[in-house]
Amino acid sequence: MECSTSSSSSSSLSSFSILRKPCPFVPPFTTTVYRKQQQQQRRPLIQLSAVSYNKFIHFALDESKRRTHLAPSPLQERYNSMVSMDGNAQLQMSSFKATKIRLLRSLCIETQTMQVLDFAVFPEPKFDMPIFCANFFTSADVNIVVLDLNPLHNVIIEREYRDKYYKGLIPLGVKYAELLPWGGKLTSESLKFFSPIVIWTRFTSSPQKYEVLYSAFMDYYKAWLELMDQAVVETNASQIKCNREAQHRYLTWRAEKDPGHGVLKRLIGETQAKDLLVNFLFNGIDKLGSKSFLEYFPEYCCEDGTINQKRSIIGKSYESRPWDRKGEFVSNNFES
Repeated sequence: MECSTSSSSSSSLSSFSILRKPCPFVPPFTTTVYRKQQQQQRRPLIQLSAVSYNKFIHFALDESKRRTHLAPSPLQERYNSMVSMDGNAQLQMSSFKATKIRLLRSLCIETQTMQVLDFAVFPEPKFDMPIFCANFFTSADVNIVVLDLNPLHNVIIEREYRDKYYKGLIPLGVKYAELLPWGGKLTSESLKFFSPIVIWTRFTSSPQKYEVLYSAFMDYYKAWLELMDQAVVETNASQIKCNREAQHRYLTWRAEKDPGHGVLKRLIGETQAKDLLVNFLFNGIDKLGSKSFLEYFPEYCCEDGTINQKRSIIGKSYESRPWDRKGEFVSNNFES
């Protein structure tokens, strides 16, 4: 397995970009807009108020503690809770570490009009395990979901790695692909960070769908923990370096192109939003490597040397699921 720094190599995702669609986390957080939405919808936000992603976090922590010893991360003292600038949103954070876990962290945002969960578990670089990633957005009308065991290496090219971690999980992916259908166009850049069992979906908010999502989260997280239990420490220094670079490349992409940046900026301001992205959500950028975003992704370099702010520049998007029921990549399943 070769470690590449080219744009065609893969490390892992949950960073997702949707062509011709705005960032999914766009609802303004003002009382005026909230009242206007109430008037337009003329119905209470009963479904939204019944949703709590704390249930997901508690499950993940309880399951983790059954398999390993979780210790508070040093980040916990600094990143635990925040209130938005307008006082209408709560941001709750938690972070832990374990023998095979470099960082387990969660961010939960709650307002009157939305719920957001950003939950991820990053392995220690001496393990080539996937990254567990759950990004959920819920409003009264819609859920936008990405749930995956993000591959550390390119599962489209490196079949040995794909078979090692995903061959036995394909039936699980097929099950939830039917319950939670593909959510629409997904860019080629984002796809490089996903696995054959990724759940990328949109659905109308309902208690039934919420329970399906919770079931998927539980099954995927238990599957990740099984992989953690079976993971064997890497002793080859070059492979550990490759794993470290793959994770660093993933973190660098997410911190720069994460679609949640806009929401955080509106809630807590640009300075604190950037700090939260770089030092908490995608912690490790300053420790796992030294390469810059443009060194990993030179195609995003503008003529003046700055980073192109678009989340997609390749121009291909996958309208339907690009993996078949056997987990094989369907390379021509895209629109320009």
